[in-house]
Amino acid sequence: MEHEKFMQRCLELAAIGSGYVAPNPMVGCVIVANDLIIGEGYHKIFGGPHAEVNAFDEVENEDLLSSATLYVSLEPCSHFGKTPPCVDLIISKKIQRVVIGCRDSNPAVSGKGIDRLKRAGIEVIEGVLENECRWLNKRFFTFHERQRPYVVLKWAQTQDGYIDRIRGEASSGINWVTSETTKSLVHKWRSEEQSILVGRNTIINDNPSLTVREYDGRNPIRIVIDSQLQISGDQNIYSNEAPTIVFNRLKNDQKENVEWVKISETSTSKILEELYKRGISSVFVEGGSRTLQYFIIDNVWDEARVLVGNTWFNEGVKAPVISKIPSDSYKFGEDKVYIYYRK
Repeated sequence: MEHEKFMQRCLELAAIGSGYVAPNPMVGCVIVANDLIIGEGYHKIFGGPHAEVNAFDEVENEDLLSSATLYVSLEPCSHFGKTPPCVDLIISKKIQRVVIGCRDSNPAVSGKGIDRLKRAGIEVIEGVLENECRWLNKRFFTFHERQRPYVVLKWAQTQDGYIDRIRGEASSGINWVTSETTKSLVHKWRSEEQSILVGRNTIINDNPSLTVREYDGRNPIRIVIDSQLQISGDQNIYSNEAPTIVFNRLKNDQKENVEWVKISETSTSKILEELYKRGISSVFVEGGSRTLQYFIIDNVWDEARVLVGNTWFNEGVKAPVISKIPSDSYKFGEDKVYIYYRK
């Protein structure tokens, strides 16, 4: 039970890095001597020191390390990336035992860090709260094991099942379904994903910024599907608030923070393939209805979050349909949130 207790602390620390470390995994680390934590840390930002480095930096009396146990939620890295290998640091500090939550499925790391530790004579214990450790980094594991980003679908629908009103030729602007306070929740969700994706009609109809404004976090990379380049140049998605990628079938081009990427077809598989090539580990699909439904039909989604507002349209654009029972549901202010997992 002691191992589980300290690994749980690793998970709590790791989660603090949500939204800041992608495409790297969230990792937490604690160093324990005489049943007390003498140092702890987590991976704070992409390109910054790893959890193990930050944990060692907190240790005041290094004489305790030779009898200490290091707990880490993910296998320590054994290769040079943006930072030196963590296994070298662990070995140099004379740690005698390392407890690991789960193995890293990145081919550059998987099993190699553990082997290095064992060859150095360090006792290694694996698989402590393994399911919980993998769940925390489901985006990271999906990226490396399925060679595509983790896909989160999101939409808001009325009580009578509509996602939008019928649009006339001059009817632009957002038809709000949920309450004003729910925007903060959606912006929090956006900040936790590496990218956000919408189709052409969502841009033309709503002119969204696709940024994080109601929550303190990083803006995701904006992804737009516009096969025939029909979106005008004065839309909000072309602002300098975040990078934007426009998938289309006409041209490759780059202008400031906007990249136009020509692909053979604007299918879900091709788009996810292109995002994978760019190292994008998660995508938040916000609309519209057809775009969302394509991901559902093609069965290339992992999680869906459906907001149901206290509104009625009586007619309009039908919301997408998932033929599953929700895994979870809860109230958020005046609205209801339903969570679905594909598996």
